[in-house]
Amino acid sequence: MKYYSRYVGAVCNTLKEIRVTDRHEGELLVEEGLKIWCDLTLKVQENDNTVYLIGNGASASMASHMAADFSKNCECRSMAFNDIALMTAVSNDISYEQCFSTPLLRFAGEGDLLVTISSSGNSSNIINAIKTARELGLGVVTLSGLSSGNISRKLGDLNFYLPAQTYGLVESCHQALLHCWLDTFLEIKSAERVILSVLPKSASLQ
Repeated sequence: MKYYSRYVGAVCNTLKEIRVTDRHEGELLVEEGLKIWCDLTLKVQENDNTVYLIGNGASASMASHMAADFSKNCECRSMAFNDIALMTAVSNDISYEQCFSTPLLRFAGEGDLLVTISSSGNSSNIINAIKTARELGLGVVTLSGLSSGNISRKLGDLNFYLPAQTYGLVESCHQALLHCWLDTFLEIKSAERVILSVLPKSASLQ
């Protein structure tokens, strides 16, 4: 079999085998997990809170990408910690392990949402950020892969685990999942606008 066909098959199989769990490690259907994720995001938007996305390396790029898309396309304030001066200053003067948790302490507050993107799910700066988010009263959604026993998978309100064994496959699937979240959210918002457009002006959604 050609390599491309094998690779596409591996991506498809990984996405089909995604595992979603809640804060108590209870299993959820993927569609159920996406709905809850979108509900959390909608609450953030309606209350004028912020979605924070964090990751290292390729996952940092995904965090920036999705923060831009949610701010631009979804009218939902979103932020990725990607300022070079801020990140290098915190890493140099405090520690790299605190490079996300320290900015969260300065910017985030109760009612915000943290989305972590980590192929291993074990990066210390990601784990520290989750702990800080909990202390501040943020909701937490984790994306991880590789080992099923990774740390972050046990710490989020929602945890999306991709059972792939290479970084490339995990990252490819994480990007697909992130866009699925965004597109599902846009679909929900679009349906809501259609409903509102046909309701009498005196009516309201319950």
